[in-house]
Amino acid sequence: MFLSCIWFLELLLLSLLFNVNSAQTIVKSLPGYPGELPFKLETGYVSVGKNDTVQLFYYFIESERDAVRDPLVLWLTGGIGCSAFSGLVYEIGPLNFDAESYNGSLPSFILNPYSWTKIANIILLDLPVGTGFSYATTSQGYLSSDTKSTNDAYMFLQKWLLNHPKFINNRLYIAGDSYGGKIAPMVVLEITKGGNEAGLTPHMSIEGYLIGNPAMNVPKDMNWRVPYAHLLALISDEYYERAKSSCDGEYMNPNPNNTECQFALQLIKQCTSDICLSHILEPICKFRAPKLDGLKWDLTYFEEDPNDVLLLSSDQENPKCRFTDYVLSYVWMNNPSVREALQIRKGTKEKWKRCNGSLPISYDQDVTSVFDHHQVLSTKGYQALVYSGDHDMMIPYIGTLRWIRDLNLTLEEDWRPWFLNGQIAGFVFKFLALTYYYVCYIFSGWRSHRPRIQAKRMFCHDRPMVLLLSFVDQERKASREYFSTVTRKIQFKIPILLFQSSQKILVR
Repeated sequence: MFLSCIWFLELLLLSLLFNVNSAQTIVKSLPGYPGELPFKLETGYVSVGKNDTVQLFYYFIESERDAVRDPLVLWLTGGIGCSAFSGLVYEIGPLNFDAESYNGSLPSFILNPYSWTKIANIILLDLPVGTGFSYATTSQGYLSSDTKSTNDAYMFLQKWLLNHPKFINNRLYIAGDSYGGKIAPMVVLEITKGGNEAGLTPHMSIEGYLIGNPAMNVPKDMNWRVPYAHLLALISDEYYERAKSSCDGEYMNPNPNNTECQFALQLIKQCTSDICLSHILEPICKFRAPKLDGLKWDLTYFEEDPNDVLLLSSDQENPKCRFTDYVLSYVWMNNPSVREALQIRKGTKEKWKRCNGSLPISYDQDVTSVFDHHQVLSTKGYQALVYSGDHDMMIPYIGTLRWIRDLNLTLEEDWRPWFLNGQIAGFVFKFLALTYYYVCYIFSGWRSHRPRIQAKRMFCHDRPMVLLLSFVDQERKASREYFSTVTRKIQFKIPILLFQSSQKILVR
């Protein structure tokens, strides 16, 4: 009892020293969902940065299994500048929009049976400042970079945990996709070196990170698009060999005086300009004009115009594409009743945008590569899991494979398939410090097969599936069965691997 009192007083003192300035609300119901929410949702702001000028908005959903014992996950949505709400309704959260039943009124929700909240407590953070409902009280506060985003995320966790002391001892993981997958290991290293090893409080129970289709070194990541296009037969052997021989492997920033290379790349651009880079099998949206250059398009998103998106949704001649699904988020998030339910501070954001296209322009990508971050973290005994979708051209899996192999980690388990419901869902490599999952997305007839695929969440590249978390026991069994019948040998039949310190990621 005495020790408990001391612990409480320490937390109280820390709260005073940190000047914890935050506000949170328990949201019991949401417009568009009938009745009370079947999970605990909290929204709020946490002040960070110099003089607390940055107000970071977050969504927190307690684990539906065991909030006390299940891990705590901080989710960073890719972008730069895409709202955490995308993660909540389009990726890992407990709610999905009921797009099939949408009739032009306020969108409604259906429950997502594959939500990560089935097995983990999830914080979804609008980061960097200017994303979603996060804002700054000064113009200087809006200046952001990789380093500042990392520091803001760390300070956010410090203050959030002080306000939620019952989660301080929960195992902590940092997760993110795309550009969020670049920031995630930076945050883990900051927690480790800048926080725990420096003796700062509260001590965080960090155990690892999980990243999907992650950025590592943006110029290099993008440079793999040409080899990937050749691998997937999007360009001919002749076009690829011409570019390979004339460009000396530099496709993103070639020598402007190298006319032979420029001509070779122009041929490739003609073949890839009408391809959806996020998923090469999906139709591209017509309103995206001028055409995006498949070789030059950065990982940052173009700014979505809500009016264009709404017009696109009403165009019956337009094939259904991923951006039409985003229409519902604009309609829902900008409804006054929704803002009231989420307790959005009045006057801080006139219009909510899923992706704030102005952010990448001012954002300073001051950390070129996080390869060294991965290398250092691989020596800390953390669990790390990386997964890639085979049809993502934004950050091709072959580039992710290369930097993972360059880490020179000890191979623990050779290349093999992994299964879901008796079917091959992808392939996996395992190292002592890291595991990599290659997630297949193999089907034809996108529109007719999409509901079935979505229902299973088996292969979708941009929905970081609960499969990778809750089917680990099934994975272990499949692994034992596979290696009991197959002679162990190193194979690189498909250049992809998966890294994880142990098989217990996010699983108790």
